Amino acid sequence: MRSYEKCYINGEWVSPLTSNTWTLVNPATEEPFATVALAGAEDVDVAVKAARAAFPSYSNTSRAERVDLLEAIIERFIRREHDLAEVVTLELGTPVSQKIHAPAALASFKQALASLKDYEFEYHLGPNTVRREPIGVCGLITAWNWPLQLLATKLAYALAVGCTVVLKPSEFTPLSAIHLTEVLHEAGVPKGVFNLVLGDGPVVGNAISKHMDIDMVSFTGSTRAGVLIAEAAAPSVKRVAQELGGKSANVILDDADVRAAAKWNVTRAFSNTGQSCHAPSRILVHESQMDELLDLLESEAKAIKVGNPLDPQVSMGPVVNKLQFDRVQEYIKIGIKEGATVRVGGVGRPEGLQRGYFVKPTIFANVKPEMRISQEEIFGPVLAVIPYSTEEEAVQIANGTPYGLGGYVFTTNRERGVSVGRQLRAGRVFLNGAVSNTEAPMGGYKRSGNGREMGVFGLEEYLEVKAMIGFDN
Repeated sequence: MRSYEKCYINGEWVSPLTSNTWTLVNPATEEPFATVALAGAEDVDVAVKAARAAFPSYSNTSRAERVDLLEAIIERFIRREHDLAEVVTLELGTPVSQKIHAPAALASFKQALASLKDYEFEYHLGPNTVRREPIGVCGLITAWNWPLQLLATKLAYALAVGCTVVLKPSEFTPLSAIHLTEVLHEAGVPKGVFNLVLGDGPVVGNAISKHMDIDMVSFTGSTRAGVLIAEAAAPSVKRVAQELGGKSANVILDDADVRAAAKWNVTRAFSNTGQSCHAPSRILVHESQMDELLDLLESEAKAIKVGNPLDPQVSMGPVVNKLQFDRVQEYIKIGIKEGATVRVGGVGRPEGLQRGYFVKPTIFANVKPEMRISQEEIFGPVLAVIPYSTEEEAVQIANGTPYGLGGYVFTTNRERGVSVGRQLRAGRVFLNGAVSNTEAPMGGYKRSGNGREMGVFGLEEYLEVKAMIGFDN
């Protein structure tokens, strides 16, 4: 069993002042495979001091210097992309057949680079000059479900504009961050500009959130944790950007290609074992097409091969840990108790799998909008199929949760799709399974968060606005 006993502070791997450890368990085998350090608030303070000391110099680097740095990171990332993907499979359980995590992280670095090259940090507004300047020391706190991509999406843009960083990855998937830190070190990130502090949310995450010398916190994770971070950050009046939970609806209009919609929805919703906040976990279908859609969904779900993520024929692996396994199982029981019908899947592991945190791909029919499985984020391979009678009712149901992260529309009439898409209260809306891209802003309405990431919006999240008045007279 390997041991990762150090944090990365001020350009060096150092032993934390706190000596607690955390054991990592392979979600496919339930066997421990590594221990990692759990740092404390004192280690956060040391990391913040390093980031603060590095900020004056790094914030004054030229655009060209930061372009060179991002290009060096991208080059080293590509060299180690295979190793990074293997780490995600080990700690998260993503099948090797799904090449999604490392490419998504690499795309974030590339997009930050492209956005930086074209961005105007200073412009004239009437008789005034408006400048955008790096906000300062940024605390980045990332979730376990996309351990490379979430980290890269925050870090790339912070580095691009000249901020310095203290990062806390999830304690459930810290190895991705450790290996990416090695990439940053090899790329020549200056001392103190990037600092990695391993630990859990209640200790390290809280210390970052409330630290008076951190200027901004960017968090991705649950809405519950997001509320705690905002509360901890409030006394220092720092900026808090959050990408939180989701309960995204796929509105299949009555003129849509139902077969295409069913195939896409199963692929998209069960990718990453349903552990994606944008997953289309609610399917809204016209009542006249319910039976047709359920037949198609059942066929697609039964074609999913669940099992050992190292098997190239497997298309769905386990959920991340026992806590998440128990959570998903409980929600399946709740759905049954509420009166929804299990069309595919249900409680327990898939047949033939006695160990590992594997969940049956599950589809519920006869779901009512007010049911908990329709209102609450499950974060597993569970779909709720909800009928509607009119387009207006479909929009009302789609908007009828506390969340507003993603939305999806399927139709053969583009104008109709645009109309429905504009009515959905969500930060990202996709038509007919359009492929996501890193240039479009990402973020949520309502309890799905605030602020935006990716592209130009990703840069501006880490920038302050300064008005200079009278300087051009």
